[in-house]
Parts: sequence; C-alpha cells; structure tokens
Amino acid sequence: MERKNIWNLYSDEQILELKEINDKYKRCLDAGKTERECVELSVNMARDAGYRDLEEILRSGETLKAGDKVYAVNMNKMLALFRIGERPISEGMNILGAHIDSPRLDVKQNPLYEADGFAYLDTHYYGGIKKYQWVAQPLALHGVAVLKSGKTVPICVGEKEGDPVFTITDILIHLAGEKMEKTAAKVIEGENMDLLIGNMPLRDCKDLKEEEKELVKANILSILKQEYGIEEDDFQSAELEIVPAGKARDLGFDRSMILGYGQDDRICAFTSLFAMLEAENLKKTGVCLLVDKEEIGSVGATGMQSHFFENTVAELIALTEGESELKVRRALARSRMLSSDVSAAYDPLYAEHYEKRNSGFFGRGISMNKFTGVRGKSGSNDANAEYIAVLRKIFDDANVAYQFDELGKVDAGGGGTIAYIMANYGMEVIDSGIALLCMHAPYEVSSKADIYEAVKGYRAFLANA
Repeated sequence: MERKNIWNLYSDEQILELKEINDKYKRCLDAGKTERECVELSVNMARDAGYRDLEEILRSGETLKAGDKVYAVNMNKMLALFRIGERPISEGMNILGAHIDSPRLDVKQNPLYEADGFAYLDTHYYGGIKKYQWVAQPLALHGVAVLKSGKTVPICVGEKEGDPVFTITDILIHLAGEKMEKTAAKVIEGENMDLLIGNMPLRDCKDLKEEEKELVKANILSILKQEYGIEEDDFQSAELEIVPAGKARDLGFDRSMILGYGQDDRICAFTSLFAMLEAENLKKTGVCLLVDKEEIGSVGATGMQSHFFENTVAELIALTEGESELKVRRALARSRMLSSDVSAAYDPLYAEHYEKRNSGFFGRGISMNKFTGVRGKSGSNDANAEYIAVLRKIFDDANVAYQFDELGKVDAGGGGTIAYIMANYGMEVIDSGIALLCMHAPYEVSSKADIYEAVKGYRAFLANA
C-alpha cells in the first residue's frame, strides 16, 4: 500500500503547531536525560496543568469524580497520570504507556580510582549499546548521591555553558592495528569503558599520609567535597548516569528532523504526556504511564512488571467506586492500551536489513507494530485484529497519519516492549510509536512530522477508544 509523505498535506496553521510541539519536545528531551529527571519534569508540567498528588488526596480523605486529575509517583522513576472519566474506572481505561529509561553508562558503586596520573570512574553499561559508539565523545554526568543523613544531592555536570565534560578514551589509529582486527562487539570491552574525569594532582597535600598520596584522585575528592559535600563512600548510595553531553538539535537544511539522545523511548513518553495534559471531558478514564527498566526487561520495583500500576488503580477505584478486588481486575481487563514505543525506520543505507513493504518510513505518521519480539515473534504481544480495526477508525476519523510496520527482516533480530506485560491482564494492547534512525546510538534521529502525528493520534485515542 502506498504511504504518502505527509509534509505537503499540512496547512500553514498545522506547520506552526508542528513547530511548537517539536520545540517543546526538544526542551523536554534536554531537561529529561535520566528517569528521575523525566519524572520530575513531568510532575511539574502535570501540576501546572492542575494534576494533584494521589498521596495528598488519600491523606485528605477526599473522593474523586469525573474530570479530576491525579498523579502517582513510584521511587522517583515511575509515574502514572489519570484523568478521571465519566464512566466508572471498572469499565476500563484508555492507557498510553511508554518507558523513560534509555541506554547509557552507569557509574559503579566503588568507581573512583587513579592510574598513572589519570582519575577515572568505573562504569557498567545499561541496556543494549554498541560500545564503540560511546568512546571519544563528550559525556555528561547526571544523577543523585544520597547521604547517610538522608539528604539527596543532585549532580549534573556537562550540560551548562562553561561546564566541563568527560570522555572515554580510544586508542589512536596509528597503534590500533591489532584492535582493528577485532569484531565490532569486541573492539571496545565493557570493563575498559571508564570515564576520564581528571589529571591535575592536589596541590596542598600535607595532611595526606604517604600511602594515601594518589594526588589526582585526592584532588577529585576535594572538588566533590567542596562543590557537593560528598565523600568517596557516598558513591555507594549514588545513582549516577553517563549520557551524551549537549542539547537536541534540528537535523537537515530543512530542519525536518531531530537529532538527540534518549529518543528511545522519551519521544513516545513526552508525546504521550503532551496529549494527556491536554485531555478534557473523557468518557473513559485516561492514563499516561511512564515506566523505568524497559531496556533491561521491565524488571524491578520501577519496571512494568512491578505492581505499582495495579496498586494505584486499586486506590483510585476505592476513591471512586468503593473497594473491590474484582473491580480492579475488571478495570485492567477492560482497558485498552497503546504501548507507545519506538520502531525502526527504514534506512536506505542499510536496506538489506529491512523488508521494505513492512518497514516504517519518516514522514508517514505513527508506526503501528501488530507484533514485536524476536524471529518467530518470541516475547511478543500479538494484537488482535478487532482492536486494530477500532484504532484504524479512530485515527482515520481524526485525520491521523499512521503506518503498519515491523522491526526489520524476520531473521535479522528483533526487540520487545512493555506491551506483553500489560496484555497479561487481558486488556487490548498494541505497540504504537515513532520510527527512529540510529536507535540505541548516543544520538538518535526522528521526524518532526511523525512526532506531530503521534500527539494527534494519542489525543484521539484518549478521547475515543
């Protein structure tokens, strides 16, 4: 089927809205480079839009009614927003679900060391990355250190004008003959991906004992103490993430694309958030669910496999319909969900890895994946045809551009999302997101037109599913 490039179909008014949405998206992408930052930013935007913390409502003893706006946070890394609909929650919800974690490098718990006059932080990569892409890049450090007193110290270095940046060194080409013979998977080893953070020795070191005189490391510790009030052992209760430094940028002479870090899956998270904050007068309760740990299997207390969402729905039903475990089960089973996650955009430079008729293309709208998984659909939620027909009508009626595609050739590889986890409740779920180039690279590429269509599509879903 022919899928038209939608750029020439836009009116001047639509082009203006498209620009506004994409400018806001880039600002969110810059401000939310970690899960914690995404949650903090999203909560601030939600509160500005009139959302209230569920914990505050529970303490006050209030009940909820149609039109109320509520949010719940889990460990500062997972967020659920609810716009209460006219119908009881037990009749089902319309859910937009996306993940806010992205591939990166994490700082280990005993990371700081000195070697031959250089200070380093030892790292452990997170998610699926091509390790060779992360060397010789300007990198920033984001996260928190939590002191034994309970005080949380935010850390963000490498993003502001004038900030220092960090890097992971690579061997010069003149000496790389043996290394160049290795496969791409082995040319950079995970244990060698240590972050270079200093080279200057401590000047005033009279108080140090002779056996403690690693003076470059001592200087780094002095800086950390002075600027953040943290000691070396505070790394043990810190969560520090290493990400590419710098802002998301327009790509191309025509400014039709965006180049930026973390678009998998924050491109779907923020477009879902934008649609959710605009939602009004919903018949069914609308939900925007932003989760952690998808890149490593959706595990842990802040991943989709946790019971946070289910427990939160139970609290809301207690506030609107009275307590009933059966009503919670009914609410989850009768819900519909767009598992908003990215797809692979067709790249003509690597055409041999795609099956063109079933690939996602830039400028063709939302990418709908009936199934994901690996090879024989392993690990996939395979959406039912009846639900897909409902969505086609919703999008067509709202003039939303969409395309059906899959993640490359059948035997080329594959991937998964949170869709199958929510489908375990019996709800109707399909993967619906935005196609990217360079997925999981330090800098990913998206189409501004597809971002615009995603917001339109998510608005229509919340109002009409």
